[in-house]
Amino acid sequence: MLARYNVPVTTGQPLPLLWLLSDARNDARLENALARLPAGSGFVFRHYHLDDSARLDRFRTLARAAKARDHLVIVARGDERFAGADGTYGSPFAEAWRTGLFLATAHNADEIEAAETAGAGGIFLSPVFPSRSHPDGATLGSIGFNLLAQHTALPVIALGGMTPERADELGWPRWGAIDGLS
Repeated sequence: MLARYNVPVTTGQPLPLLWLLSDARNDARLENALARLPAGSGFVFRHYHLDDSARLDRFRTLARAAKARDHLVIVARGDERFAGADGTYGSPFAEAWRTGLFLATAHNADEIEAAETAGAGGIFLSPVFPSRSHPDGATLGSIGFNLLAQHTALPVIALGGMTPERADELGWPRWGAIDGLS
């Protein structure tokens, strides 16, 4: 575990401002994208499209690349084989393996409350804007996102259709993307 994340985030250790999330569609560009991120950024390994063995192999490769740049490495849907991760990511309602820093996903006020109850160290709040992951889904928009983000003292990471330009439009310093950073 990285030294700066070996105690709860609530002690004042800030989460990274920039987060890259993995997906089948950005897999071929991930090593390059991780190298381009500012040192100390965050990386969420998802790769739901791979079988267990291939997923673990890909995690190990990408975790090495991420840690070489001092990025925080978070795994979604992991287990003890992913022990090299600095934390886990997912729904606050799901029974899942959790280790280190837990970053919850949320889409509304009830899920934000559940994330707090589950002991999350931060929240990925989405979708802010239309995205390729959910092209026809409802979005929060700038106003909805900012209103919901005020419901918690936890660090909030904007997600969903985010790019550097949209982060500026949103006026929110902490954000993540799949396509917008790869």
